[in-house]
Amino acid sequence: MIDRVFLIVLDSFGVGAMPDAPEFGDMHADTFRSCHDTGLLKLSNMQRMGLYNIDGVDLENRADEPTAAFLRLAELSKGKDTTTGHWELAGLVSEKPFPTFPKGFPPEVIEKFEQATGRKVLCNKPYSGTSVIADYGREHVETGALIVYTSADSVFQIAAHEDIVPVEELYRYCEIAREILVGDYGVGRVIARPFMGEHPYIRTSRRHDFSLVPPRDTMLDHIVNSGMDVIGIGKIYDIFAGKGVNKSFRVIGNVPDMAETKRVQETDFRGLCFTNLVDFDQSYGHRRDAEGYAEALNEFDEWLGTFISDMREDDVLMITADHGCDPCHTGTDHTREYIPVLIYGRHIDPVDIGTMYGFGTVAATILDLLGVDGEVQGTSIADKILI
Repeated sequence: MIDRVFLIVLDSFGVGAMPDAPEFGDMHADTFRSCHDTGLLKLSNMQRMGLYNIDGVDLENRADEPTAAFLRLAELSKGKDTTTGHWELAGLVSEKPFPTFPKGFPPEVIEKFEQATGRKVLCNKPYSGTSVIADYGREHVETGALIVYTSADSVFQIAAHEDIVPVEELYRYCEIAREILVGDYGVGRVIARPFMGEHPYIRTSRRHDFSLVPPRDTMLDHIVNSGMDVIGIGKIYDIFAGKGVNKSFRVIGNVPDMAETKRVQETDFRGLCFTNLVDFDQSYGHRRDAEGYAEALNEFDEWLGTFISDMREDDVLMITADHGCDPCHTGTDHTREYIPVLIYGRHIDPVDIGTMYGFGTVAATILDLLGVDGEVQGTSIADKILI
């Protein structure tokens, strides 16, 4: 019996375009290759595990004798956003994509939001998160109006200077927006985007996501209902609106979230530690910074060496992603890609599983590894990888 599973999502680390990528405007997208082509990657630990041996990864550095089971997964859900990807990893396929608003939100939404908050709205169009505060920040500071913007993702983002709108007040405005944005307007996430300083301003670490509640039980609920723990680190609590997460650490950023994952490793618990490392996506993928992305991968891989050496006899580590965000692709959107899966532990046979459809393979496998009953949308490979 496996006692503990550590599931780490390298947010946006795709490994090549899926067959339907052209439908999303993502033909030839490949986050991994774009990072590799910088010449900066030094992924010795993931290389030994079998990262370069995964189907479709046509790069040098294949491991002769991989130390982990490895495969790639294709997404079944109709989307390429964070919420959709994580929900499917947890065994919930989204048949219908979350709505997007490429021309901004309709007047009836904005008017209702303005009336409920007592503040006017600026922008209301798709925008880069760093550019929007540079372009609208001064007017916000002068007037107190809220900067509302979206992206190619299904998001309603509210930016405000912390000296003008205290963070807790900004969170309350997000809760108001979350209540308004349902039905046809039901975006996947409402995101608080606080910033500070002088023009052109800097975003702070107090980002907070307000997601829709998953419509059905996921892997997380089944684990908690069995009496085990689900420990969410980073955005996990927010992505699932707290459903199925009984412990959480909600600081956002690779460095603090890797440190917290290591701290949890040193504690005694039974169940799942579920970590999202968001900087790959928000700091490098969306910013189209391939060199920064590559260096962040190197930083994770170095941390990984210590984590692996301290794993217990009945621990399993799974490393994966939730979508792509190719830093060399056009625009700043996510990209429709396969995701990698590396599964490591003393009871794991380092086999090549190939390609499977459905991120829910992760959920079904984790439930089987932990000996937890529960229905999810996914096919377990526990019988193929357990020694």
